[in-house]
Amino acid sequence: MTHVVTDKCIRCKYTDCVEVCPVECFHEAKNMLVINPDECIDCGVCVAECPIGAIQSEIDAEPIWLEINSKYAKKFPRILEKKMPMAEAEVYKDVVNKEKFLNENDE
Repeated sequence: MTHVVTDKCIRCKYTDCVEVCPVECFHEAKNMLVINPDECIDCGVCVAECPIGAIQSEIDAEPIWLEINSKYAKKFPRILEKKMPMAEAEVYKDVVNKEKFLNENDE
């Protein structure tokens, strides 16, 4: 079992979750974070740390998010410390269905 980052993270990229992950399984894409599902130990500590609720169990998330997390974790570098969120985070944090902002140009 694993947790995944969902579309709520797109164009926000809060990194509070990174600080608490005991196995350092987060990776940083250009406009979101992802979790490497092969490394996640399903501890769930990151879930409560995300201020916008972007992290879900793979069981609760739409299946596409497991696929996206797996793909992007292989492509993007690991993130090990908290950073500032994206500049537009406050504008986009309450936007729903943000997967429309995820495309090849944003990778």
